[in-house]
Amino acid sequence: MIITGLRGVGKTVLLNRFVEIAIASKWEVIELEASKHNNTHFRQAMFSQLKSALLRLAPRARWTARGKRAAEVLSAFAVSVDGQGAWSLSWDVPPAEGFADHGDLGMDLTDVLVAIGEAAKEQEKGLVILIDEVQFLGSPQLEALIQAVHKTVQKKLPVTFVGAGLPQITELAGDAKSYAERLFKFPKIGSLEGDDARKALTEPAANEGAIFNEDAVDLAMEITRGYPYFIQELGYQVWTVANAHRITRDDVAIAKEAYDSKLDGSFFRVRLDRSTPLQTAYMRAMAELGPGAQKASDVARIMGRESTQVGPTRAELIEMGLLYTPEHGYAAFTVPDFDQFMLRAVPTLDVPAPQRRKKTTPTP
Repeated sequence: MIITGLRGVGKTVLLNRFVEIAIASKWEVIELEASKHNNTHFRQAMFSQLKSALLRLAPRARWTARGKRAAEVLSAFAVSVDGQGAWSLSWDVPPAEGFADHGDLGMDLTDVLVAIGEAAKEQEKGLVILIDEVQFLGSPQLEALIQAVHKTVQKKLPVTFVGAGLPQITELAGDAKSYAERLFKFPKIGSLEGDDARKALTEPAANEGAIFNEDAVDLAMEITRGYPYFIQELGYQVWTVANAHRITRDDVAIAKEAYDSKLDGSFFRVRLDRSTPLQTAYMRAMAELGPGAQKASDVARIMGRESTQVGPTRAELIEMGLLYTPEHGYAAFTVPDFDQFMLRAVPTLDVPAPQRRKKTTPTP
């Protein structure tokens, strides 16, 4: 399963809950937050986590034949060549021959997960792999992971995978392996609705002896639109300004200023600060067009450019996780209400002048 959704809707919270469920079921857990690294770094990170999981399944002194074999396959997966061309091992278990040594990440990871899955099955335990920010995995890494999990499913081994990522991960997974849409569920989570949103605000307060007036809750829902992180932040700010155990609409209205300031200064700002002037201009142009997904040609028109000129900037913002593509030719912000923040933070659209290509001097 791969959970998809915008920033701040609770994907990571759900992953943490899955950890608790897995541990309660006596399954071993490995947790990773994906980042943009090459295959060697990914291999090292997976080896470190899988090694720990294998040792938790059974201490080394109690390894059965399957446990030992899993360790040997894992060693083969971790074998590397140093700068002098010498082979090195990350631990003192001899590598298996003919397994996880193909030089192909997908085939190698498949061998490892099958071997560990067989060892876990013998112990009547299981292994769950939890990866956050899945969209940052490179294509070969995502493809390898899908391929390996697919094989463990075919062999009915107690190995499973739960990921979380931005909405584009559904398309990325399908591009990596055509059978990904059959292998995984892609539940989409978003804002809370109706009573669920209201309870998220009022129940924590009630547990502390405070009661929200109905019109106060109405205003809070209007401000947050049910987004979990926004509800959490507004609830905190209301708590700091309320003077009585009954929270009024005025309390919520007063708290909104601090709420906006906190979101602008951290949740939103940290994303804008990562952007170049041209990337900032692209996002400001999107905000000019209003909330929701915007057509690439419309954004280019607002910027006074051709779509081909700003296409690379759009691609960079998607790669950075600031935009996603809900449908072909369109892009939307990955953070709720980011368009409103851009209008506040960048009052005027300022598009940098195109850079001229440097002239090259012909070689005589």
